[in-house]
Amino acid sequence: MASVFETAVEDVKQLSKDPGNEAKLRLYALYKQSTVGDVQGKRPGFADFVGKFKYDAWAQLAGTSPQDAQAQYVAYVEELKAADAG
Repeated sequence: MASVFETAVEDVKQLSKDPGNEAKLRLYALYKQSTVGDVQGKRPGFADFVGKFKYDAWAQLAGTSPQDAQAQYVAYVEELKAADAG
């Protein structure tokens, strides 16, 4: 599965259209859960809006195994690629 995951990580960089902020947050969270595991550290403060969104998106995946997160990441990249091609 790791090679499929690594391919998906590269594939997402090749999208011709920006998938949007929600998609990017989902990809970020799934990637972090896949490579690091559950969210670590404290939630960023009030002024760090981007950091808070990223932290919260990742925290929602707490308890998801790295293997499941990788599978979800790969499936989501395939959806984005199909939408990008269409």
